[in-house]
This record gives sequence, C-alpha cells and structure tokens, in this order.
Amino acid sequence: MDALGRREIFLFEGFHLDRRGLFRRDERGILTPVAIGGRALDLLRVLVEHREEVLSKTEIMAAVWPQMVVEDSNLAFQIAALRRVLDRGRTEASCIQTVARRGYRFAAPVMRFEAEALDRAAAIPHAGASPLPRLAIIVLPFVNLSNDPEQGYFAHGITEDLTTDLSQMCGHFVIGGSAVLMCESKSGSDANELGRELGFHYVLQGSVRRSGSRVRMNVRLTDTETVRLLWSERVEMDRRNIAAAENDILGRLVRALRLELLEDADRRSRTKRAADPDTHDLLIREWAWFCRPRSASTLRDAQREFERALALEPSSVEVRIGLATALAAISLEGWSNALSQDQAQVERLLAEVFARVTNHSMAHLAMAMLRRSQNRLTEARIEAERAIALDRNNSDALYELGLAYMYLGQPSAGIPHMTKAIGLSSRDPLVSDMCYGLGRCHLLLGHFDQAIELFYRVRAVRPQYWDIHMWLAAALGCNADLDGSRGELTEAIELKPEVDSLARWRACQPSIGVPQYWALCEKTLNAGLRRAGFPEE
Repeated sequence: MDALGRREIFLFEGFHLDRRGLFRRDERGILTPVAIGGRALDLLRVLVEHREEVLSKTEIMAAVWPQMVVEDSNLAFQIAALRRVLDRGRTEASCIQTVARRGYRFAAPVMRFEAEALDRAAAIPHAGASPLPRLAIIVLPFVNLSNDPEQGYFAHGITEDLTTDLSQMCGHFVIGGSAVLMCESKSGSDANELGRELGFHYVLQGSVRRSGSRVRMNVRLTDTETVRLLWSERVEMDRRNIAAAENDILGRLVRALRLELLEDADRRSRTKRAADPDTHDLLIREWAWFCRPRSASTLRDAQREFERALALEPSSVEVRIGLATALAAISLEGWSNALSQDQAQVERLLAEVFARVTNHSMAHLAMAMLRRSQNRLTEARIEAERAIALDRNNSDALYELGLAYMYLGQPSAGIPHMTKAIGLSSRDPLVSDMCYGLGRCHLLLGHFDQAIELFYRVRAVRPQYWDIHMWLAAALGCNADLDGSRGELTEAIELKPEVDSLARWRACQPSIGVPQYWALCEKTLNAGLRRAGFPEE
C-alpha cells in the first residue's frame, strides 16, 4: 500500500496532514502540532490516503504494522485514539466509520493539495515561523464546463499562465496550477476552506465554457476569511482566435487583480493592524497609494511609509524598490524639493537592489524612471525594455517605454506600447495619465482629432493638471478651433502663472532639449499655441 506522498497535503475537518504530522491552524494562521502517537498517525495516513475506500483489518494492519503479528485489539485501540482527536466537537457521525464485517472507511470530506512550495521559505507556516505575506493567493484549476477537450487544455493553460503572471508582482505569494492536484469535498465552500487551511488570504477560481463559436471565461476572487466575493470578470472571445486573444486577456486580468488585491489588503491592514503595522502592512499601504491617482501629497505619503518600512526592515529589497519608485516619480513630476539629492538616493537604493537581484521588473522600471528624469532617454528605454522582458504585464513599464520613445522623437514607436498599457489598465486609476501620453504622441504626429479626444478624456478626470490644458490648447489650435484653444490656454496660465510663454514652457521640460523631439513640437505643439496667441518670451 502506497505511503503518503512526500509532497502532498490533506485537509479535512479543520486538520492539516502532511509528511511532518497532523496539525491545526491557530487564530494567527500558524500551524500547531496535534498530539498524537506515531502508530495512530501511521493509521491516519493510510485511512486518508484511501479515503472513502473500505479497508479490511488485514489491509490496515499490514500497512501500519508491516511484518509484525499483532492482535485486533491494537487496531481497535488506535482507531479509538484517532476518534478522540478527530471527532472532538463533531456533531455528525465519526470521521472514521466502521463497516460491519468488512473494515473501516475514512468518510470525512478531504482536499488533497500538492505542496510544490514546501521547499520555499514560509510556504506552509508552522509554529515558530511567520505567517504568509498579506497578498497570499491560491489559484485553483479553471473548470472546463464544456464537453470539448480543447477547452480543457485552454482552461489548464489559463490556470498556469495566471499563476505565473501573478507570482511576478511585487509582494505577492502565489501557488496554483499543477501544484493543486485535487479538491475532493462536497461542501460549496471548499475553495475558501482550502485557502484558510493553507493560510492563504485569497482564492482565485474560474471556469471556461464553449457556446457555439464563442468561448466564455468567468473569473472570481474571494476573501477566504469572510468568504466575500471581491472581484469578478467575464470575458468572451472568438473560439477561432483564442491563441491570439489569450495574452491580452491574461494581461488585463492580472492588472485588475493586482489593483483589487492591493486595495483589499490595504483595507484589511488598516482595520486589523492600524496602530501597529509591520513591514508587510506598510508595503501594501505604500503600493496601494502608488496605484492611486498621483499627486504631490499621495507620493509624499508613499515615500514616508516606505522610509518607515525601511527603518523596520533595513535589508528588504522590496522596500528599497518601492522607495526608489516613489522618489523617481516625485522627481519626474517636478515635485522634488531637492532634485539632485532625490535622484542620488534613487541611484543608491537601486544599486543596493541590483547587487542582490537583477531580475526584478519593478526595479528596472524605477531605473527607467530615474534615467528619464535625468534626460538619459536611451538608457531609460533600455531599462523599460528589461522591465517588460521580466514581466510582460507591467503596464507602467510599457507606458514608460512609450514615453522614452516619444521624448527621443519617435512617437510612432511609442504608440503601440502606450496602447497596450492602456488595454491592460482599463480599470486602473492611472489610465488617464496613459491616455495623456498617448494623446501627446498623436499630436506630435499630426493626428489632431485623436489627440483632442484623448486630451478631453484626461481633462475630465484631471482638470487640475495645468499641462493637459496646454496640450489641448495646442491640439485645438492646430485643428482651427481658436476659441477653444484660447480658453484652454487661459485655464493653463491660471493654474501655472509662471509658464506664460513658449520660452518658459520649454525651460520647465528638460526632455524638450532632445532635437528630434523639439522639431516635432515646433511643427505641432508650438504652432498650435502660437495660433492661440501664446507669446514667444
């Protein structure tokens, strides 16, 4: 009779059985050992391994007492010992059923889990270890609701790809795909029970169904503690174009999930640990701030929280990346009170990161932002490309790459990257910023109608941004709407009185110094502003 697989976990009735022994998870999410004798544990493993099978006394005794002659009373004694532990507080029949004149059967619902992550630190927290990170997610195999085997392969591929893509995001701990072998339980809350027993805070489930020439995919994210549905999405695609659509669909799902996970984990942290946050809590709060509409105050708040986290955990790579990203964004937006010092600090932080890890997408994104703030645009482009190579769904890096191309005087090369970033970020609060960049590329190429439409979208969300009024004024001027252009120019000057001429406009934008970019600006941006009456000096 086979022994318990070395990489298997079995969950049942609030218990956790693996190669180390029998455990229960306490209120802190830590596995604590259950006192049970070695022979009783061997017996339990045999029963659970063959759950819902009736095992004869002879089969059981041969497995538990191999090559030994023992009395039936020994088996009865160990069965009774197990029942005292497993049935405590149980109102239904015993987990271990006696089948008259045949033997015993383990009747409780069981979930079997492949513990691929047991070799990874903190994968299954135990007494004396720290709980899993706050953004711990289990991805269950997507269910094929069709009779079409082709959709079964598609469902398996979606599960594996989602697991891989989610695991690349900062601060996330993800397990799923082939690591989850089987969920064998009749309860409707199996998935959440699985998550709770393993210490995961979120469960991602999905299904695939074919209907005629269309394939429908449903995805849902659940909080395992409250069993609350946090997020759901339905996607339909043409069955004939599944391969072409899959990457785009996965990218959108991963970006939307990241935002929802950060917001929920932030709410959870502030509710449960408002007064005494640890490093994990602070990291979540910081990244949640960073994913919200940006302003000088929100970025400064993020900076302070990252600095606080770094004081708590000076060796953290993730905290260094976060602080570097916040400072680089502050520098790029013109909100730095000490630009050279902030840029130097970003340089130091990232040097410390790259001395330890070189394959972190967000670290290369932060470096791309730093290089752009220094007007080192070719280096910025290279760093953004590295970030995308490490995480194809990093929409911030895609947008950064598009901006690098734009400032290098190649807006046509930047448009595909910005368009993809926007496609991945349809629910992202920062999508209006991306539309702003895309609108500027279109204006520089003389696509005035497209630019005006995008600028109006941005202005509706960010009316306080003075420069959006400037670019919209230029686009309207180029399109011969001089009244509209002058109105937008007036708004811009009211918001930023010191920028009241083309000379001062150029002085506040270091990248305008690139000749190719400035040549495009002269033909479009500056020409439109001149038509609205904007002075040279």
